[in-house]
Amino acid sequence: MRGIIRRLFGPEVVPVFDAPLVIDRPTYAIGDIHGRFDLLVPLMRKVIADAQDVGITSPRLVFMGDYIDRGEQSRQVLDFLFNLAHDPGDIDGEVVMLRGNHEEMLLDFLRHPAEEGARWLRSGGLQTLLSYGVGGVTASADAAALTNAAAKLAEAMGPHVDALARLPIQARFGGVFFAHAGADPSLPTSVQSPHTLVWGTRTLFSHLRDDGVWVCHGHYVVDEGELTRGRIPVDTGAYFSGKLTAVRLSDGNAHFLSAED
Repeated sequence: MRGIIRRLFGPEVVPVFDAPLVIDRPTYAIGDIHGRFDLLVPLMRKVIADAQDVGITSPRLVFMGDYIDRGEQSRQVLDFLFNLAHDPGDIDGEVVMLRGNHEEMLLDFLRHPAEEGARWLRSGGLQTLLSYGVGGVTASADAAALTNAAAKLAEAMGPHVDALARLPIQARFGGVFFAHAGADPSLPTSVQSPHTLVWGTRTLFSHLRDDGVWVCHGHYVVDEGELTRGRIPVDTGAYFSGKLTAVRLSDGNAHFLSAED
C-alpha cells in the first residue's frame, strides 16, 4: 500500500505512514482562532516575516475554520479575514478560508434559531453575539428571544453571513488535504462526507491512510503542532491556551510558528 510500510516488532506487524510531504507551493495553514484577534494579528506578522526570511514571494494561506465563538473578538476576526481574502496586501498571495463546525453552528442558528440556538450558545456563541453588539439572550432563552437575536445578528453581520455559507469545507494542494476536522482515513479524499470534514471522525486517530496523502486539520486541540502518522494538527486551543499556531508547508518540510499571550 502506497504511503505505508510495515515493520515487524516480534510477532506484531505495526503499520507506519512514510509518505513524503509534497505540496505544489509553499503554504501556511493557520489553526482555530476562536475569536482571538489579539493573537491573530501577531501571528500574521510572524507569517509575513517568515515568508520574507525564506524568500517566499506569494505564499498561500489556508485558514482552517472555527474563526468565531468562545473568544471575545469574533467580529474583528471575521472582518480581518474577509478583508484579507478580498485584498491580501502584504501577503500578496492566495487566501483560502475553510468552514469549521462553529461556523456551521452559527449558520444553523440563523436558519433555525429556536431549534439550534441553545446548542450554539452553549458552545461559545454567546461571545460571538456580544462581539456584534447583540445581548439579552442566553442558552435558556425562549424561541421568541432566540429568533429576535438571530435577526439582529444577521443584520449586524450583513454580507458576511452569505460569505460564511459559501466557504469551502476542503481543499487539496499536491499531496496535502486540508479540512477543519480532518478526513476519514479509510476513504479517498474525494469521497469524504461533509459531516466528517466539519465535525470529525474517531478513525482519524485509529487508522492510517494508505494513499500517501497528508491531512492537515484543526478541531482537535494539541499542545504543539506536529507531523504525526500522516496528520498535521494545528489547533493549539487559542481561546484557552493563549497560543495560536500556523505551519509552513513545503516539499519535505514543515515549520511551525506560534503567537502567544
